[in-house]
Amino acid sequence: MFLLVLSMINSNLLIPKLYCLHFNECDPKKCTAIKLKRFDLIRMINGIKGHLRNSIVLTPFAQEVISLNDRDLILKFGLIVIDCSWKKLLKISELDSDNCRKLPPLIAANPINYGKWEKLSSAEALAAALYLTNFNKYGDLILSKFTWGIQFKELNKF
Repeated sequence: MFLLVLSMINSNLLIPKLYCLHFNECDPKKCTAIKLKRFDLIRMINGIKGHLRNSIVLTPFAQEVISLNDRDLILKFGLIVIDCSWKKLLKISELDSDNCRKLPPLIAANPINYGKWEKLSSAEALAAALYLTNFNKYGDLILSKFTWGIQFKELNKF
């Protein structure tokens, strides 16, 4: 019994903390972040404050590409995806962090932007970041909530 509890505790320590800075600009019926929230896979936040300032923040304007080197920061502080228009993204002051990262060029599989480069949904961006930081199980879990999820993984050869 003790070993079972210990293994559960140890496995919980390796669960990445996922957040979404959400600006309610999209159709809630199509929003992948809202769907992930319903499955209790991400936590919605209003700003990047306190310990979240140490999190990895996904933004296309970052200088550095997310990599395996970011895994420890994700485990300790979390991974934040921003769900808003690009116009609003340019004005977000929280993006002045050393922990901002961009994704490499990837192809979207979501129904709205299928086949387009770098037009990812929040779910696709999170899953990609999780694959690139060796959280493959959690990337698969995120994508499993969408009928097109496996196509994203196949298109981008994760």
